[in-house]
Amino acid sequence: MTLSITSPAFTQGHPIPKKYSGEGEDISPPLSWSGVPENAKELALICDDPDAPSPQPWVHWVIYKIPADAKGLPEAIPRRPQLQEPAGAVQGKNSWPSGDTLGYRGPMPPPGHGVHHYYFRLYAVDRQLDQPPGLSKNALLESIRGHVLAEGVLMGTYQRR
Repeated sequence: MTLSITSPAFTQGHPIPKKYSGEGEDISPPLSWSGVPENAKELALICDDPDAPSPQPWVHWVIYKIPADAKGLPEAIPRRPQLQEPAGAVQGKNSWPSGDTLGYRGPMPPPGHGVHHYYFRLYAVDRQLDQPPGLSKNALLESIRGHVLAEGVLMGTYQRR
């Protein structure tokens, strides 16, 4: 099954506004979705950049334990392990080696490295995740393996000149 994921800040395949980048306010963009299966228990979202000059895609955001009845995420989710909105959601590790290593960090590719693609992947899972805050992307993917009911992707781009 496929989920529909959109943002009022940018459209599929188009640039992510500077406001949501490391060059701007470095806040998470607002997201909305539809098509969550009735039997979904929770949602999880990962944003990464496979164009980063690193061995693995650069992880910008890991957020999970999102209630299945949530219709989206507001702009500027705080960089805290546990969130009040959406209620019960927790955040995992991004790829930054220091500073804010939990929660959303916006696009910040190397200058002159060309256009990078940022994939916001939303997963609907058939069970409640018994996981603490702070999971890595790989640990989250491992915990939902075999439990994904539906998935959706929104891709935006960003380039530093």
